[in-house]
Amino acid sequence: MNALALPLQLQGDGGTIGRLLTQQNVPYAETLGTLLGLVLGFAVIYIVGKAVVSSALNRVLDRRGADEHAKKPLMKIATLVVAFVALAAGFAFAGLGNILQSLATIGAAATLAIGFAMQDVIANFVAGIFIFTDKPFRINDWIEWDGNSGVVEDISFRVTRVRTFDNELLTVPNSQLTDGVIKNPVAKDKLRLQVPFGIGYDDDIQQATDIILDEAEAHDGIMTTPEPSVRLTELGDSSVTLKSRIWISQPSRADFVKTRGEYVTAVKERFDEEGIDIPYPNRTLSGELSVGGMDRLVQSND
Repeated sequence: MNALALPLQLQGDGGTIGRLLTQQNVPYAETLGTLLGLVLGFAVIYIVGKAVVSSALNRVLDRRGADEHAKKPLMKIATLVVAFVALAAGFAFAGLGNILQSLATIGAAATLAIGFAMQDVIANFVAGIFIFTDKPFRINDWIEWDGNSGVVEDISFRVTRVRTFDNELLTVPNSQLTDGVIKNPVAKDKLRLQVPFGIGYDDDIQQATDIILDEAEAHDGIMTTPEPSVRLTELGDSSVTLKSRIWISQPSRADFVKTRGEYVTAVKERFDEEGIDIPYPNRTLSGELSVGGMDRLVQSND
C-alpha cells in the first residue's frame, strides 16, 4: 500500500490551473495543470526576477564604483539565485510542494557535505567577495604581502593573479590576501619616499642638506607640496645619515623606481662636485700573529 502510495504523493494536484481545468472537464486536468503551472510559474518569476534583480544590482555596483570584471561574476550569482527561486515558485504553483520539500531536504544535506569538503574553496570565495566589496586593491595596483610584491593582473572570486617584477605570475588564493596585511603603496594619489644619504663626519651637514633639497626641487617628478625635507637621523660608525623625505604624485612601481634612481644619481653627482664624501664602512683590525712549534722545527733541523 505504501509502495503504491509513494508515486501518488509525488504527483501534483495541478494547483490553481489544474482546478480550473477540472472545472471545465478537461481531460488529464491535474497533469496539464501541473505542467503548465511549473512552466508558467518558473518563466514568470525568472523573467521578472532577473529583470528586477539585475537592474537593482547594477545600480548598487555602479554607486560603489565596481569594475566591469567584478560585475560579471556577481551578476551570474544573482541569476543563479533568481533561477533557484523561480524553480521553487514553479513547483509551488504547480501544486508540487511535497517534492519541493524533499528537494530542499536533499539540497540541505548535499550543501552540508559539500561545505565540509570544500572549506578552502569556500573560504577563498568569501575572501574574494570581501576583496570586491572592500577594494583593498584593484587591477594594475602594485601590492606587497608576506615578502612578495607585484602588479595585480586579475581578480576572481577564488584567486588573484599577480605579476612580479621578475615577470613571474603568482596565483594567490584570496584568503591569503585577506587574512594578512597587504601593503598598497599606490592606493592614494601620492606616495612618500624616504631616501637616506650618508656623508663623512668632516663634511658640512648644512651644505649636504642644501644639495639634497636643491636636487629634490629640481626634479620634475618630485612634488613641491608637500615640500621635501631632510633630517639627520643617525650617527653611524663611519658616516652621518641624512634622510630625505620626498613625495611623488600618481605613484606606480615604475615611477617610484625611476624617480628614486634619478634623484639619488643627481645628489651623488652634486656631492662629487662639491667635494662631499659618501663614506663606505671600514674596519681596522689590530693584534698580533704568532706561530707555535718553531722551537721543535729548529731542533729537528739540527
